[in-house]
Parts: sequence; structure tokens; C-alpha cells
Amino acid sequence: MSIRHIILNSLFLLLLPIVGQAQPDDLPAEEVTVLKNFEATLAESARIEITPELPPLDTAKAQQNYTLPNKFLQVDYPPPKIRPLAMRGERTQDPYNGYLRLGAGIPTSFYGEAGYHIFAEDQFDFGIDLKHHSANFKKIENQRFMINDIQGTGTYYFDQGFAANAQLGYNTDDVHYYAYNFDEELKDSTIQRDDVLQRYSTFTAGASLFNGERNVGDINYDVGFDFYSLGDNYISNERGFDLHLGGTKWINGDHALTLLLSTEFTRFEDTAVQNLNNFYLQPSFTFHGDIFKAKAGINLASNNDDFIFFPDVELSVNILGGQLAAFAGWKGDLVKNNFQSLTDYNPFVNPRLNLQNSEVQHYYGGVKGDIKVLQYSATIGVKSIDQLALFVPEAFPQSEIRRRFDVVYDTATVVNFEASVTVNPIKNLTVIGTFNNNVYNLSDANFPYGLPAYTLNGTVLYTTLEDKLRLRAELFMENGIPYIGENGADERLNGLFDLSFGGDYFISDNFGVFLMINNLADNERERWPGYPTYGINVLGGINLKF
Repeated sequence: MSIRHIILNSLFLLLLPIVGQAQPDDLPAEEVTVLKNFEATLAESARIEITPELPPLDTAKAQQNYTLPNKFLQVDYPPPKIRPLAMRGERTQDPYNGYLRLGAGIPTSFYGEAGYHIFAEDQFDFGIDLKHHSANFKKIENQRFMINDIQGTGTYYFDQGFAANAQLGYNTDDVHYYAYNFDEELKDSTIQRDDVLQRYSTFTAGASLFNGERNVGDINYDVGFDFYSLGDNYISNERGFDLHLGGTKWINGDHALTLLLSTEFTRFEDTAVQNLNNFYLQPSFTFHGDIFKAKAGINLASNNDDFIFFPDVELSVNILGGQLAAFAGWKGDLVKNNFQSLTDYNPFVNPRLNLQNSEVQHYYGGVKGDIKVLQYSATIGVKSIDQLALFVPEAFPQSEIRRRFDVVYDTATVVNFEASVTVNPIKNLTVIGTFNNNVYNLSDANFPYGLPAYTLNGTVLYTTLEDKLRLRAELFMENGIPYIGENGADERLNGLFDLSFGGDYFISDNFGVFLMINNLADNERERWPGYPTYGINVLGGINLKF
């Protein structure tokens, strides 16, 4: 504080008593006389009328420039585990891991089937299945067969979203060349079983790696291999190795862009060695619209350095929603005729084979739909087949007691019609029917030897007594197969009419019985010349679940 301020403050304090004593003593008392109440008024004012107006619009386009600094954030975000969703349903019974089915029949036959599967949700599943079926119809000597099969498979689901699968299997199939019974010179001879036995033994193995759940990129992938080794009890042996690599990119969740690369290696050995190796590159794109689906792709196939472009196109249109849809397409492919495929179709084939590819071009169109209790489909098409496999009697039999079939190839045009229908007229009743008809036009052969022209299959399923009783009826019909007789003339076998009934009844949750009555019409038609099928036969036994 300055000296000046100190002096002024001191003078002020000295004068305070003097001022306090100078007040007069004769002031009037505290009384106030009101002469008139105060009334405040405002003079009239004129209201100013103002009409608001909007300012004129500025139609000029201003260019605004903003400069924002880039800033990157480091976020540690673990990807979510996406699991498939399901609708909540009624509580089901506890699942069973194992099953056993044992039976026997007449004429002499035995049947056994068993399996056990382990499931751990979102972790792994593993299963093993075994089967045995044998029969010896002593009415015709060595009219017998035996099948033994064991298969194991397992899949493990990793937390990273992919899964690995592996499978192993072994199968033996015993057939017998019992056609000698119809040879006048041999029917009274003593034939040993080993002389007419043909045993096919197949070992299979495979593995694959695929996405076990939907991933961020919405890409499905699958890479793996399949291997088999097939041999008979003579000197024929075939090994096959198939490698595949495929992926599908889903666009907007509806449209599929697919690429598949695969190789098929086949090596067949008997008195000589044959190789049949095919390579495939198959790109395609499928567009799903509101009422239609269109697929466009190609199948680039290669064999012996020859490249063949096959189309792979299809268009389907929903005409009446799910009740009626029409479709049309054009597809082509290479179909292998090797030891495995030919012996599966005809077990009495001569193992001295000439392996070939069949080039198939298929043009087709049809309709399908679902009308309440009825599901149906019908397709008509034309197939152009180069190297169609036909079966004719063995030209140079290696043994008098073996009647086998050689494979010859021809070029054919086949007009095909096929239809299927499934009807559920009432609860727990299902009726299924399929029909297939082929009209062949061959270049060299007079008839499609060994191939059927039409087949008709029908099945009726009915479940009652709270699902404890399951009944089944089946009908199989097929035309007589054309073949070349012993004198070289074209002949035709009898047709097939097979009516069968069967049923399963579970006495408790874990134990039941079954009965099958097959071929009630006792039709012993010959599917292959000299090899009549079994007539009426019965098989019954027990079922266990655990």
C-alpha cells in the first residue's frame, strides 16, 4: 500500500466521531401521511403491423472442403463363434449310441448289423458300423453269396472354425458262377465251391478338411482325398486315388461362386497294366432371384492330354411358388468304366477288362413341386453317350464252368423319362413311387445288352402304436433284359415282378423284433443270363438299441 493511501485512511478515521455528533436532536417522529394513492398508467401506444418475409433462397452451390486427420485405432477383437440356429421343438427321447440287428431266414440265410457312434456337441463324432449277410439257396448248387463290411468314420471340430474328417473301411463280397447248373454237360458234375467262387475285396480310406461353421468371409471350402484298393481272388487288382479341392464364395448370402479342382487316378493290373486318369476344373456361378435360379458353369475335363469342354448350365423358375417350378439344363461329364464300377453293376463280369471313359452330354427339362401332401418331379431328356458299356457273354471262356460277361462299348443316344412322387395322405402314412424309362438308339448293337429299358419301384410306409410298429411294403418291376443267346441270336429274359412286405415292432424302448417276407410272387427272373434270382424268402430277427 502506498504512503498516500495510508494518510487518507488515517484522516477518515479521525473525522468519524465528529460527523456522528453533528446529527440534530429535534427530528420528527417516524410518521408518514399519505395524501393520495399512487396509480401508474401507460399512455395508449399505436401497434406497428409487421409482415414477416422469408429471405431469398441461396441457390448457389458451395463447395465445402474438410480435412480430417487419419487416426487408426488398435482394437483387440476376438472373432465370434457362429453356431447354427435351430427352432425350439418338442423334447425328444434320449438318443441311442449303439444298435444291433440279428436275424436268420429260410432258405438258409444269416443277417447281422451293428454299430456304435459317439457324439460330443461342437467337438467330435465317431462311429463304427459292421454288417454281415449270407445266404445259401440249396435248390441250385452254389447259388449263394456272402457280404462282410466294416466302416469307421470320425470328424473333429476345431475351435478355429474348421473341421477334419477321416474314414476307413474294408469289404468282402463273395459271388459264385452257378450258371453251370443249366449246362447239359456239366449239371451232373461234381463242382467244388472254390472252383466257382469270385471274391471281391475292397479297402477304402479317405480324409478331408472343411469349414465346420460359417466364417467371416462366407466361404465354404473342402479339400481331401479318397483311396481304394480292389482285388479279386485271381490276379486282378485296381487302385484308385481321387484328390479334390473346392470352394464356394457366397455373395450377399444368396449367390454362389464355386470352383472345384479334382483329379482321379486309376491303375488296373491283371495280365497287363492299364491307367485311366482324369482331371477336372469346374467353375460355376449360381444366381438366386426372387422367382428363379440360374447356374452357369463349365466342366473342363482332361484325359490323355485331350481337353473336353462340357457345359454345366441350368435354369429353374417358380411358376406357382413352391407348388410348381419348371427347370431345364445342359450338362456334360466323363464317366469312368473301371473295375470298381463295372463289378458293382455286374458281379459276373469278366475281370479281363478294357477300361474306358464314357463321354456323356445330357439335355433335360422338367417340372417339380410340393402341393400340401404331394411332392412330385418329372424330367424328360436326351443323353448322347460315347462309349456306353454293354454286357455280352464271354467270347473266350477260360473255364467251362464259368459263364461270365465281356464289356463292349457302343455309341448311343438315349431318350430318358423319369418321375418320382411322394404322398402323405394321412398322418404316419407315406407312399413313394419312382419310374424310369430309357429308349436306346445304338450305332452298332441291335439292343442295349444287359441294360434295362424301364424300372418301376413303389414303397408304402406306415407307423402306428406310438411309433412302436413300422410296416413296409415294396414293389419292384423291370422289363426283361435283352441278351445274346448261345446261338448268337438276340433273346430277352423274363421281366421282374417282386412284391415284399416287412415290419419292425419295438416291445420296449430298447428291444424289438422284425420280419421280412420277400418276393411273394416267387419270381425267379434272371437279371443276367444263367443266373436266376432267389424266389420267395423270409428273414426275421431282433433289434436292440443301447
